[in-house]
Amino acid sequence: MTRPRLHRNVVALGLVSLLTDLSAHMIYPLLPVFLTVTLGAGPAILGIIEGVAEATASLLKLFSGVWSDRLGRKKPLVLAGYFLSSVARPLMGLASTWGHVLAVRFSDRIGKGIRASPRDSLLAASVAVDDRGRAFGLRKAMDHLGAVFGPVVAFLLLAGAGLSYRSVFFLAAIPGVASVAAILFLVRDTGIPAPRHTGESLHDVSFPSPFRRYLLIVSLFTLGNASDAFLILRAVDSGVPAAWVPLLWGAFHLVKSSFSTHLGILSDRWGRKRLIVAGWILYAA
Repeated sequence: MTRPRLHRNVVALGLVSLLTDLSAHMIYPLLPVFLTVTLGAGPAILGIIEGVAEATASLLKLFSGVWSDRLGRKKPLVLAGYFLSSVARPLMGLASTWGHVLAVRFSDRIGKGIRASPRDSLLAASVAVDDRGRAFGLRKAMDHLGAVFGPVVAFLLLAGAGLSYRSVFFLAAIPGVASVAAILFLVRDTGIPAPRHTGESLHDVSFPSPFRRYLLIVSLFTLGNASDAFLILRAVDSGVPAAWVPLLWGAFHLVKSSFSTHLGILSDRWGRKRLIVAGWILYAA
């Protein structure tokens, strides 16, 4: 039996993810080398920057989810988050100290924190429950596909055109602007009415026990999950030429992109819990 076509929002948000990650990953695999070699910062500073950036995004996801539930409309927050990241990210080309890099990464992750929860909520509301794994898998596959194209473009600009890191950072603005345009013209709110405001604060929101246990497990996993930025530094220390690091990074995400959609469909059939546990076991191995 042929499965129904996915809602236009699924395809549109997939395109947005592709363009955004193309922009982000023209920069991200170059950042550890730029920070340590060009700006002279040490690995500890890299760890601080990545820790602050990711903690900011994680905390804001919770607040943005509550805000979008109260607002009812998801698109304004999705647009605001992507716009902020798209404006902030290319400013990395102006950085002359590690503090500037921290400010740009902080602003970029604020944008991610604002958009992530409303985007996922909009995506879930756009498809039937039985198709959510398929929809999220497609969006994630497009996300990783952008993370494949971005490093390839960066490599061609560095090794082929002979541009500097800073020039590549500035050019990353182009796909970022395109992602914002895609939200404006292609993404639609689902028409879900805003819930009646009860005056509850975030502290008053009650989550089911299974969800709280899941958050605890995810938190423990995250504590043991090293930043990918250190993997890039390790590759350079192992003798990989700095200009070739983007291709290595792109290959990493090509594997992710190849599996995301199929594993999302499998989660619809096999169950989310089993697949998550299997993934964590493979990671630990």
